[in-house]
Order: sequence, then structure tokens, then C-alpha cells
Amino acid sequence: MSGRTEATVVIDASMDVVWDMTNDLENWPNLFTEYAKVEVLERDGDTVRFRLTMHPDENGSVHAWESERTADPKTRTVRARRVESHAFDYMNIYWDYTEHDGGVQMRWVQEFHVNEAMSYGDEEMAAHLKKNTAIQMAAIKQRIEEAAAGR
Repeated sequence: MSGRTEATVVIDASMDVVWDMTNDLENWPNLFTEYAKVEVLERDGDTVRFRLTMHPDENGSVHAWESERTADPKTRTVRARRVESHAFDYMNIYWDYTEHDGGVQMRWVQEFHVNEAMSYGDEEMAAHLKKNTAIQMAAIKQRIEEAAAGR
């Protein structure tokens, strides 16, 4: 068994602005509300290996993991995966960007399987990811639209 979520948001900004801002990893702590720190570990062409560190949760725990993502500016797609699994046996994320009514529709597809050692399963994780993705996409939309308005 595995889990899958899919979510979209339309951002009122040009493709170049949306693409550039969402692929500027070092700026993610200013774009996402959940990330405290991004450390780029290695770059190889369009592939980046990096460590994400979240803000402390309600219990004061800080979660971090390594991921790898490959952005394809020609197709406006990104493929990412967690390198360190922690709670997941695997976590793969696919992003795509399409022009939509003068803005950009950004779509995230997350495919994963929660490690059996965890106290929750794929269904619970999917519900959590859907809720959190909506929060993150709203924040990203707002921040990019504000930046685009100021250009």
C-alpha cells in the first residue's frame, strides 16, 4: 500500500517569476512557513541535494532530512525525493507548472509510503499532507504575488 496526494494553486504572476522563486532553494524559509533552514549540500547541473530543517513543532522537536530535486526549466517540471527516509520508506514529489488564465498553475503530486515503525499510516499521512499543502500553497501564492506586484 502507498499514499498519494495531489494539490494545485494558481498564482497571479508570470511563469518566470513563479519558476524562479519556487526553485530558489536558499530562499525557501522566506517562501514556505514551515522551513527554518535550507542547506545546499551539492549541485550537479539542474540537480540539487539539500537538507531541510523545519521550525520546532508543538512539542519542541525539530525535524530535518535530506532531499534531492531535479528541475527541468524546459518542461517546467521538478522531480524530487527524500534521500533520508525517517518516517517514510519513500517520498517522491513531482511539481509541474502550466500557464493558466494569465497566471501559473502549480501542481504538486506526492507519492509515499510511511515506514511501518511509525504510529500512523499512509491514510493519516495523506490527510496531514493535504492539510499542510493547502497552507503552504496559500503562503507561497501570497508571497509570490506580493513580490510580483512590487516588480
